[in-house]
Amino acid sequence: MVKIGAALPVAGSDISAEGLAAVAEGAERMGLGSVWTYERLLRPTEPIPMGGPGGPVMDPPPDWANVYDPIEALTYVAAKTERILLGTSVLAALFHAPVVLARRLATLDHLSGGRLLAGVGQSWMAQEFASTGVPMRRRGAGFEEHLEVMRAVWGSNPVHYEGRFYQVPECEIGPKPVGPDGPAVLVGAAAPAAAERAGRLGLGLALVVFSWDAMRETVSTFRNAAAAAGHDPDRLPLTVQVNGAVSTDRAVDDRAPLTGAVEQVADDLVELDRLGVDHVFWAMLDPAEQLDILGQLNAAYAGRR
Repeated sequence: MVKIGAALPVAGSDISAEGLAAVAEGAERMGLGSVWTYERLLRPTEPIPMGGPGGPVMDPPPDWANVYDPIEALTYVAAKTERILLGTSVLAALFHAPVVLARRLATLDHLSGGRLLAGVGQSWMAQEFASTGVPMRRRGAGFEEHLEVMRAVWGSNPVHYEGRFYQVPECEIGPKPVGPDGPAVLVGAAAPAAAERAGRLGLGLALVVFSWDAMRETVSTFRNAAAAAGHDPDRLPLTVQVNGAVSTDRAVDDRAPLTGAVEQVADDLVELDRLGVDHVFWAMLDPAEQLDILGQLNAAYAGRR
C-alpha cells in the first residue's frame, strides 16, 4: 500500500523553523507516511537547461535562492516528531565527501530512531559542480564509488576502501546506523542507466513521474537489474515525487499522472500500489493548503483500498 507524504517548506524567502514544525507535526497527526526535503546549493542568475543538458531552458525558480540544508532540517523535524519517516529527495551526494555524508546520515538516523529514507543523486546543474570544485565527469562511476564508500562506512569496523576516486585507510568509523543494513538508500534516477545501477547495487529508487509509460519502463529496468544481480526486487524501496499539484476542484481532462482533482489522484494511487510504490509526495503544493488537500486525498484513497 503506497503511503502519502508531505513536502516540507524548506525553500523560499519566508521559510522558518515554525513552518517546518507545523507541516511535520500536522502530517504525523494525520497519519501520513513521510515528510521530504531536497538539496539545492544555489540559484543561477541566468537561464539554465532544467534537468541538465538538453532540457528546456528557463529561469531557475526564485525559491532556489534560499534553501535549508536537508540534513539539518530533518534533524530539527526529528526532534519535533516521533513516528513519521524522514526523506531526502534528493541529496546531491557528489558535493559531499562520502565518509562525511555517511556519518551525518548515520547521526540523523540515530537521532530519529531509525526513521531515515536517504535519497541521493548525482545532481545535474553545472553551476553547482563549479561552485563545489567537483568535476561533472565524476558522475556515473564516481557516484557508484561514493555509494560503495557510504555503505562501507555503515558496515562493520574496521572500514577500508580503495577505489579510483575515493580511498579510506583502514580505520574505525561511527556511529553506525540503527538498522544492520543502514538506512534505506534511494537512488534518484532520471535515465535508464541510473535505474539499472540502483537495482544492480541492491538499493532503492527515487523517481520523478512524468508519464505512466516512462515510469513503468523505469521500474521494470530497475527490478530486472536487481533480480539479475541476485537481489529481491520486492524488498527494495521505491518512491515517487510528483512535480505537480492536487486540487479540490472538479476533474481535469488533460492532466499528468498524479495531478488533478483529489478523486482522480486517488484512482492514480491505486495504480501506484499495483506498481509496488512505497511512498509518494507532491513537491509543488502550497504549504498553507498542503495538509488539507493531502488529508482529503488520504481519505479518498482509503475508500478505494
